[in-house]
Amino acid sequence: MTETHVLIEHPQAQPGVMVIRLNRPDKKNAITTAMYDRLTAALHEANNHPAVRAVAFLGTDGCFSAGNDMADFLAFAMSGEGRPAAAVFLQALATCDKPMVSGVDGLAIGIGTTLNLHCDMTIASDRSLFRTPFVDLALVPEAASSLLAPRIMGHQRAFAMLVAGEGFSAEQAREAGIVWKVVAPGEVEAQTLALAASLAAKPPHALKIARNLIRGNGDDVLARMDEELVHFTAQLRSAEARAAFEAFMTRKG
Repeated sequence: MTETHVLIEHPQAQPGVMVIRLNRPDKKNAITTAMYDRLTAALHEANNHPAVRAVAFLGTDGCFSAGNDMADFLAFAMSGEGRPAAAVFLQALATCDKPMVSGVDGLAIGIGTTLNLHCDMTIASDRSLFRTPFVDLALVPEAASSLLAPRIMGHQRAFAMLVAGEGFSAEQAREAGIVWKVVAPGEVEAQTLALAASLAAKPPHALKIARNLIRGNGDDVLARMDEELVHFTAQLRSAEARAAFEAFMTRKG
């Protein structure tokens, strides 16, 4: 089922663009371990494929992603295993050499928000909601969001999002600098793909240099990801996280 939950469109469909689409609408595109593995493989392929000049992330109608799959979260916490698949994906995301854009329509929760911090440009529909309820689940920020968010939006907004768990509307996200453009829901995909195609059509070497100059070498991002993972893993296996997850699952039930 993973192949249907993460759809990959190669450059033949969109010249120069690899489209990575989260496609698990019945679960609001919650990301499982198997989905993370497929996402990671897609990014590695994009990096190594000369025909790929840009990557576009999309979700489904009304939902980008509700974040991590809770069942996988709990299974990982109980297993005592090492590095989670999500962390491997995030490293691939942070080290992707190709320009990345995202199109967000509707819910963007947890990783559904922090993924966009690594994208070079994000288009969101006016019904989108960005929220990272990490602390509410007794967890901590991930994806180097504790480093990137304050850089992009300043301490106050970053704290409101990552610690207080405040939801950001599409317009608030645009004002905060994590969304480039807000459009109607029906325009998200077309404008995102057009944006990716315009980047893919630019001189690739000049584009790579310019992107690297803006982003920097990224060592600090990878170091922060590792630091966050230590705390995230410890918290995930903690008694307070177990209680928070049980309360969350009870509310859902």
